[in-house]
Amino acid sequence: MFKTFHKGGVHPPENKLSAGRPVEPFPVPATVAILLSQHMGAPAKAIVEKGAAVKTGQLIAKGEGFLSGNIHSSVTGKVSRIEAVTDASGYKRQAVFIEAVADEWFDDINTDTLLDKEIKLNAAEIINKINESGIVGLGGATFPSHVKLSVPRGKKADFLIVNGVECEPYLTADHALMLEKPGEIMVGIEILKKALGVTQAHIGIEANKPDAIALMQKFASEYTGVKVHPLKVKYPQGGEKQLIKAITGREVPSGGLPVDVGVVAFNVGTVFAVYEAVQKNKPLIERVVTVTGKNIKNPANFRVRLGTPVAGLIEAAGGLSENTGKIIMGGPMMGKALAIADIPVVKGTSGILLLQDDEASRNKPQPCVRCGKCVAVCPMGLEPYLLMPLSQKNEFDRLESEHIMDCMECGSCSYICPSARPLLDFVRSGKNNVGKIIRSRKKQ
Repeated sequence: MFKTFHKGGVHPPENKLSAGRPVEPFPVPATVAILLSQHMGAPAKAIVEKGAAVKTGQLIAKGEGFLSGNIHSSVTGKVSRIEAVTDASGYKRQAVFIEAVADEWFDDINTDTLLDKEIKLNAAEIINKINESGIVGLGGATFPSHVKLSVPRGKKADFLIVNGVECEPYLTADHALMLEKPGEIMVGIEILKKALGVTQAHIGIEANKPDAIALMQKFASEYTGVKVHPLKVKYPQGGEKQLIKAITGREVPSGGLPVDVGVVAFNVGTVFAVYEAVQKNKPLIERVVTVTGKNIKNPANFRVRLGTPVAGLIEAAGGLSENTGKIIMGGPMMGKALAIADIPVVKGTSGILLLQDDEASRNKPQPCVRCGKCVAVCPMGLEPYLLMPLSQKNEFDRLESEHIMDCMECGSCSYICPSARPLLDFVRSGKNNVGKIIRSRKKQ
């Protein structure tokens, strides 16, 4: 019997069309647009100017805020301009444009592919190296990893959780990475264990990836205190709180953090990036991106330099078909619909999904029939049928008391609603407004 979380969840069609496809290196683009905001906090501050020559891996912007991260050049070339470009949210953000002329890596980066198991840095040095390298959560949250590793005074981590679940339909980037780099991921786990001062690590992988489970179990057997947990397939098991519950039985309290129950969790892609940063001195300048969809001729998992135009990835996978209804950055449940394809890949880009017209269209919303399905599937125990009208009426105090900030925006409520009500849209809007009120209150 496989483990899973027990509160809510749905079972959307998996559609893992690119499963089994190897990670292909995507060609270095002629021009990259490297956004200065690729993390949860304030934008990084550019330290290069127009006309500057830069090498691959060179620091080009410093993350100076608490939740910011450093940004490095993903190509070798010349800075052509620094100006705003549309990002996945549809807003204009500042980006450094670099015209690539070669691929000469910055001096101290080790570009060989030999597995390096010897961890020479101590805990403080590891956290500092991860900070310098601009490592953020690659599961989509883009939370700076050095902040997550700095356990607050009075708290204690008991063990490390590694998220290899990839429960979003269509996406296979993490699956492909586990099959290609299991040795590096295991060393990355040892690095994070050392940084946290823990002796145990638990890797969660859903049962629809039996090859990854078998391979990771084989490599984990070489290490002490590392265990692989095959999990029942269920969305949104890749959510941090759901994965912790599934593996440990511990429940992160409302408004709390995983470390409140003695756990620190990292996505498997982040673990690999940590390995490269600490063992190879390589900053985060590229990542694996799934490009997929039922009308894509060649669904693929590409290793892509940050700043690469999404349009280039789509073209390489076979191009846009006439009946493409929507382009999504991420998966169909939590991803963001793109207004245009000329948007750069960022650290949080796990996939590009092209939906057909019939998949992208929404049915006309009908009155709520009080079936309660949205409540039954909510993994956070919320009442979406209630939160939607409260948001429509701007009843923010009531929304806060109904714990709207606990919503993880997984979309299970909208997915299951038989009346096609846009529950998540209004919950997001209400959550955004309540969040502003809470932040304003804290400043007073």
